[in-house]
Amino acid sequence: MNDSRMTSGYETGAGGTSPGEGTRAVRAGLPDPVKHEPTLPGPVFAAHFHLPGDPTGPYTYGRDENPTWTLLERAIGELEAPGQDGVETLVFPSGMAAISSVLFSQLRTGDVAVLPNDGYQALPLVRAQLETYGIEVRTAPTGGDAQLDLLDGARLLWIETPSNPGLDVCDVRRLAEAAHARGALVAVDNTLATPLGQRPLELGADFTVASGTKQLTGHGDVLLGYVAGRDAEAMAAVRRWRKIAGAITGPMEAWLAHRSIATLQLRVDRQNATALTLAQALRERPEVTGLRYPGLPDDPSYKIASQQMRRYGCVVSFTLPSQARADRFLDALRLVDDATSFGGVRSTAERRGRWGGDAVPEGFVRFSVGAEDPADLVADVLRALDESAG
Repeated sequence: MNDSRMTSGYETGAGGTSPGEGTRAVRAGLPDPVKHEPTLPGPVFAAHFHLPGDPTGPYTYGRDENPTWTLLERAIGELEAPGQDGVETLVFPSGMAAISSVLFSQLRTGDVAVLPNDGYQALPLVRAQLETYGIEVRTAPTGGDAQLDLLDGARLLWIETPSNPGLDVCDVRRLAEAAHARGALVAVDNTLATPLGQRPLELGADFTVASGTKQLTGHGDVLLGYVAGRDAEAMAAVRRWRKIAGAITGPMEAWLAHRSIATLQLRVDRQNATALTLAQALRERPEVTGLRYPGLPDDPSYKIASQQMRRYGCVVSFTLPSQARADRFLDALRLVDDATSFGGVRSTAERRGRWGGDAVPEGFVRFSVGAEDPADLVADVLRALDESAG
């Protein structure tokens, strides 16, 4: 990055210490102040830039670079890898574009990839596409570090922790060390945790990948994805894939995402605290089974989650006795939208089995906790459970 005006707007916090997460989120990616210019410059809409002479400098053509992307990429990098040099971040127009960029830039015919079999519902589509290219795909559950048994001969290990929608957690550091010992790269889908909940690069991953559509931007109005990594050669391949595929983020979406990151810590803390409160309330309901939230002390994932996560996320999952009961429950909610995705400031919930891509019971509910008053949200959920019983 050669533009001197695109340098970071802060270096240290109070007393010369590293800034806190709230300060980091608010200041992330901002350029140095320039008199009479906005603190966060508006989106740059440009397909091309003035380029006399040889094509040098950071901005040449709109498919390759954009000043609005630059600020957002720096902001995300400051959250995913604070204080670390040599980490590059690239933004994409969706989480799936980011996922695809890593898989299809790093794998070749004859390679072996290890994926979770309980992750995001688009992964089976990814597996089918990889296999058409002659790539062997092995799968195992997230829980219990089951992917360890499939690493021999692998080129890439893909981890999703916590898993979506089942909320299982695996030991990232243990898996990364085992994969690296066998010569495999490691990518971690960090969507559900966010960089304020977990930093996969610090746990040994080569790539951290996420859908910024979810809690990172938090308002349900932007599709976004990103990849961050420290290996220059591997990230160059990801960048090349982005250029070839034309998988580029619109400047307006990039600007909206950067604006939204400023409130990330506020949103995450409120949503995580309310998610725990809701999970504790649901634990007392006899019709609720299979309750999962990594922040519950009796959750199967609590021990390892507490070792590698700073926050447990805003998603709670549970199962009601039948599809009909779950549908009645969702219809009775007043403060919760029946919608897919998660991480927004407005709570959402859905019967996940309606999509057909997840191995979950018909009454399985994925609940994304928003920023409503905790007492109001819990009261709404308990009332909806009561009304749906008939």
